[in-house]
Amino acid sequence: MIEEKRAAISAIDEKAALVADVADHIWEYAELSLQEEKSAALYCETLEKEGFTVEKGICNIPTAFSASYGSGRPIIGILAEYDALSGLSQKGGSVERQELIPGGCGHGCGHNLLGAGAFAAALGVKAYLEAAKRPGTVVLYGCPGEEGGAAKAFMARDGLWYGLDAALTWHPEDVNEVVTGSTNSCIQTQYKFTGVAAHAAGDPDRGRSALDAVELMNVGVQFLREHMSSKARVHYAITDAGGRSPNVVQSRASVLYMVRSNRVAEAVELQKRVDKIAEGAALMTETSVEKQFIDGLADTVSNHVLETQLHQNFTELGVPGHTAEELAFADALAKTYPGSDKVPGIGAEFDAGHADQARALREKAGHAMNDFLLPLYQGDAFRPGSTDVGDVSWQCPTAQIHVAAWPNGCPGHSWQNVSCGRTDIGRKAAVHAGKVLAATAIDLFTDPALLEAARAEFQKRTAAGYTCPTPADAVPVVPD
Repeated sequence: MIEEKRAAISAIDEKAALVADVADHIWEYAELSLQEEKSAALYCETLEKEGFTVEKGICNIPTAFSASYGSGRPIIGILAEYDALSGLSQKGGSVERQELIPGGCGHGCGHNLLGAGAFAAALGVKAYLEAAKRPGTVVLYGCPGEEGGAAKAFMARDGLWYGLDAALTWHPEDVNEVVTGSTNSCIQTQYKFTGVAAHAAGDPDRGRSALDAVELMNVGVQFLREHMSSKARVHYAITDAGGRSPNVVQSRASVLYMVRSNRVAEAVELQKRVDKIAEGAALMTETSVEKQFIDGLADTVSNHVLETQLHQNFTELGVPGHTAEELAFADALAKTYPGSDKVPGIGAEFDAGHADQARALREKAGHAMNDFLLPLYQGDAFRPGSTDVGDVSWQCPTAQIHVAAWPNGCPGHSWQNVSCGRTDIGRKAAVHAGKVLAATAIDLFTDPALLEAARAEFQKRTAAGYTCPTPADAVPVVPD
């Protein structure tokens, strides 16, 4: 590892307490998608104190920001998230379900750590640029609403990511690995039906049921399932059933739909078919329907060049170490959920040889924390979930890592994740992620051939062009 890179890693170590403090404050705020006012303000204030030039409310999203340091190219983006989830309030460092605020929010996806780790990476790269005195810019992007707002996709609609030479990020997980493969694209739309209220017994002929329209739409989509890609998914939730009186014809009702497909262009076409079913349901019931776009995001595009470089730095830096007390906590927490014995990692799902390696490393670990780095896997991999990192990856070379922030098999969006997010296990993961990302960013500054290779791969993989799932007139909105 070159001296300048070691100095940047040391700079992150020197700021580790600050990184942990930011992670803890964001954990306490636990603000929902597109409502992260305190979280965004804390980042902006802290970054300004650290010498970054901060721009607030970028792309007309109030809780989004950018923080840059340096000048000229290359321009490397680091992606931060900081939104929480509803219903997951939880005491930190507990192995029992203990709500702090009944019905409150919590960081069940570890975004308090994700943002702090990205912040750590930006600090490390800034230290490098200061010492090297060479052209180059690092930009930390505050990306709100990943859990229900897809801010990165709105930013992609505005062409923001085309201006980067590369983007790097990470996500807390139960394992240390480099992420590869594709995910589902996803489009969320709310359908609000309006009918005519009437006495269900005395004047049923005068009523036009909005709830009937919702139910007919749902039936129509059920028949659509037979005629869509095997990798596509359609989910729904009735958000307003119109009331609680069965003897009233419901004059209003609404349903929230989520359309997923492996490629964003396919999701856009599938969404058009769901729209037609909504229109048909309105015709059948003589009601009207209003369609409201909530968010849309693309599938992820892999970049093996960047993935290989991330893994090389991950290998050199190792993985976070844990004390006996931390390991005991993880072992106890692992007993609170099923699946703690699963074989970890993306590759294990798609390659038998990789699964054997991961299983052997798990057995060797001897405890619930995966204190090892998985071998680099770059085979075919498809995960049915969705992330707005996908939209970034269609506009510039993008790659990400996972760092173990909770025990093996710990379920996503769980109180156990929230509990770990306020422990040294979580804090160590954030700091370590920052080191791996910073080291890789420095490689991109110092090796033009590496950046050129990443760009060439990106251009080949995205030759079909980016299909934006976000309409030109849409604005970020939280669904009802």
